Amino acid sequence: MTSPDDSSAPRPPGNTPDQGYAERCYRSAAGIGGGVLLLLIVGWLGGDAIVRGAGRTPWLTLAALLCGVPLVIAFTLRPAVWAGEDALRVRNPFRTITLPWASVAGVRAGYSSEVLAGGAKYQLWAIPVSLRQRKSAARRQARAASEDVTGTVSVGVSGFTRAPADQAIDDLRELAERNASRPGAQGEPEVRWAFELIVPSVVGLVLLVVLFAVA
Repeated sequence: MTSPDDSSAPRPPGNTPDQGYAERCYRSAAGIGGGVLLLLIVGWLGGDAIVRGAGRTPWLTLAALLCGVPLVIAFTLRPAVWAGEDALRVRNPFRTITLPWASVAGVRAGYSSEVLAGGAKYQLWAIPVSLRQRKSAARRQARAASEDVTGTVSVGVSGFTRAPADQAIDDLRELAERNASRPGAQGEPEVRWAFELIVPSVVGLVLLVVLFAVA
């Protein structure tokens, strides 16, 4: 499930208010919950192995934690989408993409949520598509249509009969169309790699390989 927040949500580090980010923030509540649970389990098992383990076990555990924890954070806690007046900021597991609205050619949701910009396609990890939610929304819409006797079922209930991901994509598409002509929304996509997660994970993997090689 994706949860949009308004301008009261915390702004990403390094962004000043005049940049127009974080007016809306989309994150996956299920992803965050799963990530926290995984980190608790990994921390408990890893801590127990470090404290009670013998021989090379503590070192193998430390290397595994160094490799695995950044990956858990990257795929569960990190993904987010901020939509502001001037740009769409997409934080995926290993990249942060800043897309001025003028560069956005389209936003769509098929089997995954995607934004097209600058001749490239970027996935929106923070807005996962659920076919189950789509089917549930379709059933609600069909039920509302069958119970409606005035012929105005489409008025005022679209948010209720839309899957959360599809509704979020509609919102982003509307923002792109509305803000593309703004002077501050001009420019090309910018991509920054999340080396703060990539480097520790690679170091942990290398340490694991070395420890197993010298066994």
